[in-house]
Amino acid sequence: MVALLVIGGCTPGTGDPDAVRSGESEVSRAALLDQSANVLFLGTSLTAGYGLEDPERAFPGRLQELIDSAGLPFRVTNAGVSGDTSAGGLARLDWLLRSPVQVLVLELGANDGLRGQDPDALERNLTEIIGRVRDANPGVRVILAGMEAPPNLGEIYTSRFRAVFPRVAEAENALLIPFLLEGVAGDRELNQPDGIHPTPEGHEVVTRHVWRALEPMLREIAADAPQ
Repeated sequence: MVALLVIGGCTPGTGDPDAVRSGESEVSRAALLDQSANVLFLGTSLTAGYGLEDPERAFPGRLQELIDSAGLPFRVTNAGVSGDTSAGGLARLDWLLRSPVQVLVLELGANDGLRGQDPDALERNLTEIIGRVRDANPGVRVILAGMEAPPNLGEIYTSRFRAVFPRVAEAENALLIPFLLEGVAGDRELNQPDGIHPTPEGHEVVTRHVWRALEPMLREIAADAPQ
């Protein structure tokens, strides 16, 4: 079962840092003490599974099932919070780093784009998050999930926003998933009525995207681990 540090139940744009701090439940404390909780998914409502009847049907939970089926010795920690921005993710990072991290899957930026926030600030925040995770966990592997800004913000903004992710991935030696919602965004059958959050079927598509990047990384780490 996925260790659910925090499942953001708020609607997009209402992420509450106090709620994050108060979310140090018995479950989350147990996860932080579990040294196998070493694949950290830091993200937004997409990671948290907003709108799903069972949040474990979100892609981090499905990836845990694939990890288990593959016999790989890794535990997923879902640190998704609905409405979170890159600044919010950075602000709660210290608490998350109480537990060792071997792989960081970084899914932040969607809400920055929805709010039209400065892409330069997004780039700084993503870079600092990766740097701080690496400082605490030398040798950590990083997967960065690219996102797209809404087209109504104009071509200049959307181009600047889109360019942030490959630039950060190259500078920080992270593995880039160019667009996390490829094949899902804009498809009514794969999204909830809000047109933003995937259905369970949409999360299956996202799961396949991430697994293509994550599986070989986990197999390499497992092969290199001391016997």
